[in-house]
Amino acid sequence: MGIPQRQVVCLLLLLCFAGAPMTGLASAQQPDIVQEHWYHSYLTLTADVQSWEDDYPDIVNVVSAGTTLHGRQQWVVQISDWSMDSKADGTAKEMVYIDGGHHGNEHLGTELAFLTAEFYIEGWAAGDDEAVAVLQNTELHIMILLNADGNDLDSRWNMNQVDLNRNYDHHWTEEETASGDGPFSEPETRNNADYMAANMVDADLYVTMHTGTWILAYPWGFTGDMPSDYELYEHIRDTIHETIDADLPVRNANAGIYPTHGTSRDYGYGIMGYPTFTFETDDEQFLLGTTQALSDRLSVELDVMKYLVENVWYWRARLNVTSLEVGTNSVNLDVANLGHASTANASLHYSDAEGNHLWHSSNFSVNASNSTMVELSSENLSLVEGGLFELHYQKRVIDSAQWVSEAIPETNLTYVTASDSVGALSPTTVLVLQLSTVPLIGAILTWIVRKARRLDRDQEDEVEGRWPTFAWTLGAAGSFG
Repeated sequence: MGIPQRQVVCLLLLLCFAGAPMTGLASAQQPDIVQEHWYHSYLTLTADVQSWEDDYPDIVNVVSAGTTLHGRQQWVVQISDWSMDSKADGTAKEMVYIDGGHHGNEHLGTELAFLTAEFYIEGWAAGDDEAVAVLQNTELHIMILLNADGNDLDSRWNMNQVDLNRNYDHHWTEEETASGDGPFSEPETRNNADYMAANMVDADLYVTMHTGTWILAYPWGFTGDMPSDYELYEHIRDTIHETIDADLPVRNANAGIYPTHGTSRDYGYGIMGYPTFTFETDDEQFLLGTTQALSDRLSVELDVMKYLVENVWYWRARLNVTSLEVGTNSVNLDVANLGHASTANASLHYSDAEGNHLWHSSNFSVNASNSTMVELSSENLSLVEGGLFELHYQKRVIDSAQWVSEAIPETNLTYVTASDSVGALSPTTVLVLQLSTVPLIGAILTWIVRKARRLDRDQEDEVEGRWPTFAWTLGAAGSFG
């Protein structure tokens, strides 16, 4: 069988590019014609990320998550507006994690991770409103090339001949091809998981990039069951189809690709609790470059990534209590979920000013993008000076999702007496009002006592006025005896 014409043209073009000067690797990125057509090696990637850090220190940090079996660094490019420790409103920035290159021969997955980082770095430098807004509100952590050893050999596996995307500690099994001696037997996967645990606990998006087919695949791979947060994934699918590309398959990995165990995608969702995707960008493998410019070839995929990153704020439940009424027998609250993920086990907590837990309600659920009215029993709830109500809930339905506790503003609270509402008053104010009624009650009781005494005297006078007649009657009656 002859070599396909496309691959012949690609090979000839890349041989021409191979003669491009490679000196000064750490000082500058390669020319655009090389960047657009020649896939990264470990050396050229190292040059590019170090150049980013040198040229854009305000937004780029480069750290190593660890080393491969052969000692190559697993670079993580951390991108954000580092002049801001938080968002402008004081809340924490959103967190996004991306990796590429689990399989060394799947170069387009690595290149999509690179293009995503490049878009936000160069966009920020050019003053692009979208890029600037994202970096002011988000931290992007991108491990562009996880399997640097395999990349340099154009091999799917690492140097131990292990498929790194079957080596994670989530439903790992030796029955998978080249899954390793056990979960996390390989330094590359252990380093990746350790980085997630150390730096990305708060993340609300994880995308791992591959090639082999064209699909944006969500969990699960080990089973055909739908994920607990299927509403979130279906919302993302529908929006991508409506606004970006109606033809991009977005579905469960088990059905959309094939059954797999021990993947980083399932680990990210099942263990870390992130919304996760495997982005399979193409069916091409084992080539060193492309005749079509990468920015054109991966334009749809980059648009999808921009959508996922820009809207990361919505990829969790975000409960907002618009009103909370505390009565003698119940607590009633109106809750709006501003996010696109549901939560199944929210509860209301009450603590004193020192943070000591005093009371909590039973659990309740709030569906994605929905509002609900909840009535909870207030049994055993005793209000104290300086007390604080908080909502305690998981960001998503999956059991591993992160728990959050969010204070309810005092302005949203109403305290209700046994008889009627006293308005939006604090417990102290309610106590003052209750004490102020004591003199009134005393005055009423005094009036009642005096009224009763006056009535008694009137009755005595009336009896005395009738007594002579009564006595005469008795006397008269006695004379007839």
